[in-house]
Amino acid sequence: MKSTVSNEVQALYQQLIDGWNNRSARAMADQFAEDGEMIGFDGSQAIGREEIFSHLDPIFKEHPTPPFVTKVKNVRFLDSDAAILRAIAGMVPPGQSEIDPKLNTHHTLVAVKKDGKWRIALFQNTPAQFHGRPELVEQMTEELIQLLR
Repeated sequence: MKSTVSNEVQALYQQLIDGWNNRSARAMADQFAEDGEMIGFDGSQAIGREEIFSHLDPIFKEHPTPPFVTKVKNVRFLDSDAAILRAIAGMVPPGQSEIDPKLNTHHTLVAVKKDGKWRIALFQNTPAQFHGRPELVEQMTEELIQLLR
């Protein structure tokens, strides 16, 4: 049972990532609870499904956003209707073929189940720069590169 629910939470995360990779603000925003929050790579915060859409839409229209390469590290349940998913992610910028380590990030997603459907309560995209520890940047980048092979 728990692995089935874990798969549902991972599927929610994948739908969010697919929305990003397809440059669809609507597809991303629709994964959030009505009062969900998103904290971006630059620290920007958007609260509520429509504010999240309004924040993301101009980004996709005005910037050539690179797609994410992601790896789910774990899913931990707080109770039967709440879970935390942790993942790592990297990006291959447009016109390049390799992951740019400067864009590596930790993803934290808090999922809640309401009315039988999983939604995102919080998604945080935290830069993974590991200041002063280049070996950790290299280790994370190599882990993500393996997914491209």
